[in-house]
Amino acid sequence: MTHSLTPRDKGNLPALGAPPLIRLDAYVAEDGSTVVNGHLLDMGGTRPPNETILDAVAMFARTLGAPVAATVIDRTAQQVARLRVHPDGSSRTIGEDEDLPPGRERTAAEEEAFPPLARVERIIQHAQREELHAAFVLASALREHLTLRRGAEDELSLEARAIEAYLAYLRGDHMLSTVLALTVARIRCRTDLNRAAPDVARATAAWQRLWDEGQVATRGQELLHMWERLSAAGLLQEASHHAMAQAVRSRLAQGGRPVPQGSAPAAAALPAGPGQAPSPAAPEDKPLKPTRRGLRRFTRRAGRSPGQSS
Repeated sequence: MTHSLTPRDKGNLPALGAPPLIRLDAYVAEDGSTVVNGHLLDMGGTRPPNETILDAVAMFARTLGAPVAATVIDRTAQQVARLRVHPDGSSRTIGEDEDLPPGRERTAAEEEAFPPLARVERIIQHAQREELHAAFVLASALREHLTLRRGAEDELSLEARAIEAYLAYLRGDHMLSTVLALTVARIRCRTDLNRAAPDVARATAAWQRLWDEGQVATRGQELLHMWERLSAAGLLQEASHHAMAQAVRSRLAQGGRPVPQGSAPAAAALPAGPGQAPSPAAPEDKPLKPTRRGLRRFTRRAGRSPGQSS
């Protein structure tokens, strides 16, 4: 499973003249790693993620001299929290109906201030320095927020998920890599079958490294369905894709035994695209609870010192 992690041109860096931020985004990974606007934050050893996030968002509010909205995806609590943070450091959680109204204009302004491609640049830089944990957490944060904002089938959301899958592969988490890459292939098969073959190949490359027989069988059946669908549509035009499709058939016929290293092509570069095809369901994103008011961990009174929530 290969993927080109090469930085793009420097024109993708954040625009200095971007308009004031409309809404910030934050992400708390399941291990507590915390990201704000595409930057992994130093937790100072013992500080809880909510306090780190509040401090960071309050800093933006003070800089702008105006209240700042923030959306926090917290995987430790399986919730999305929507916040209003003021320059004096006070904050409260708000309901979805109180959040800034949705629309393309707001999304465009948010992404002009913190372009997704600039975040990808940062992920690539971490990966090239072999800081795979940081790169993976940043990729997860980007994928989660793009999916929340744009939907799972959006091109940017698909690209972010594909990068996340590749980083999971590099970290040796082949189960997670398979799930993520299969989601990409599944969506692509549903939305743009003509472009699905490379994504199915990437999912196959991760699947080839699985050892659990149940997972091998379940995921393999789904992959086989995808390859057969592509074949029926006349879309298997590369010899490597024919070989990978045959590798899936052979492994399933052998009872799901692991494919020896190098016995099938490793898969082309890994970027973009999820797809969907009916067959045994693979878990995708864990559902998040809807926004609720009064989440105490994100509520802070005016005058509280940094790191003190009410």
